[in-house]
Amino acid sequence: MNPLKREFGPSEPDFATGRPEPGLASEAGCTPSPAHWPNQLTRIAVHASRRPHARTALETWDNEYANMIGFVGAGTIAAAIVTGLSSGGGPRQAIRLSPRNATVAAELSNRFDNVVVCSSNQEVLDTSDTIVLAVRPQVAENVLSELRFPSDRILISLVPGLPTRTISKFGVPAGRICRAIPLPSVAQRKSPIAVYPPGSSATQLFSTLGHVFEMQAEDHLNAFNTVTSTMAAYFGFVGGIASWAERKGIAKQQAREYLALMFAGLADAGLELTQLSFEDLAVRHATPGGLNEQVLRHLTGNRLYGTLDEALDSVHRRATGH
Repeated sequence: MNPLKREFGPSEPDFATGRPEPGLASEAGCTPSPAHWPNQLTRIAVHASRRPHARTALETWDNEYANMIGFVGAGTIAAAIVTGLSSGGGPRQAIRLSPRNATVAAELSNRFDNVVVCSSNQEVLDTSDTIVLAVRPQVAENVLSELRFPSDRILISLVPGLPTRTISKFGVPAGRICRAIPLPSVAQRKSPIAVYPPGSSATQLFSTLGHVFEMQAEDHLNAFNTVTSTMAAYFGFVGGIASWAERKGIAKQQAREYLALMFAGLADAGLELTQLSFEDLAVRHATPGGLNEQVLRHLTGNRLYGTLDEALDSVHRRATGH
C-alpha cells in the first residue's frame, strides 16, 4: 500500500485525493500526473516540515524505494528498461524521467506509480542517485554540456560510440561512469546486456533484466554494440523469406507465424547446444546434397557473409570514430 495513503486519511483531503495545494508543483520539483500525487517523494518532503506525521511517510518511501534512478532521455530503450524495472515481482525502485519525450514519459508515469516525470534534465540529476543517459548519439554531447553533475552521482551511458573519456570531459568523474548495451527485450527481462566496466553499478541495475555480460575492455563493449546493429537485418532477412512464400500463394499471416516459430526453434537450438559453434550448427542443418546446403552454398558463393563483414566493419568504424 502506498505509504502516503497509510499516513493520511479522509481528514487530509488534499493528500488522500491527490489534489495539489496552490504553488505545490513549483515547490515539489518533479511533476507527475495528478492521479499519482499521493505516491511522490517530493510531495511528502514538501509537507514534512508542515505536518510532523508526514516524516513517517517520507521514511517509509525511502525504505521502499532506496535507490532513485533517473533517465535523461525517454525513447524506446529507456521505456523498455523502465517497464522491466517496474514490472514483475520483487522490490521496485523510484524512477525519474526527463521530459524530452513528453508522450512516452506521460505514458510510463500513468502505467507505473513508481515513475515520476521531472520538469528538466537537470532536475533528474539533482533528485536521483543513478543517472541513465539514453539519448541519441547525435545529441549526446549537447545534452551533457547543459548539465551539472553532482560529484556523488553514478552515470550509466547507453549512448553508442560515446567513450567514457569523452563523457568525463563534461564534469563526470571517470570512476563513476559506466556503459551498457541493453536491448528492447529488457522490458520482458530477457535481454543480453553488455556492461563496462565489470562489477559496476550497471551490472547491479541490469541484473534483474536479463543476462549481464561484463566486458573487460571498453573496446569489447563497442564490438558488442556493433553486433546489435544486425537486429533490423535479421527481421529483413526473415521478412524476405516470408514475402517469397506469399508470392507462392501462402497467406501472409500463415507465412509469418510459420517462420517465427521456425526461427524461434533455431534460436532455442543455439541456446541449448552450447557445445557447438554456430558454424557447427550450420553444418548439422545442411544435409549433404540437401536443400539447406544448396541455399547455404548459394549465399556463400554470392558473398552474402562477406558483405555482412563489410557492413559490420563500417558500423564499428562509425561507432568508435576510427
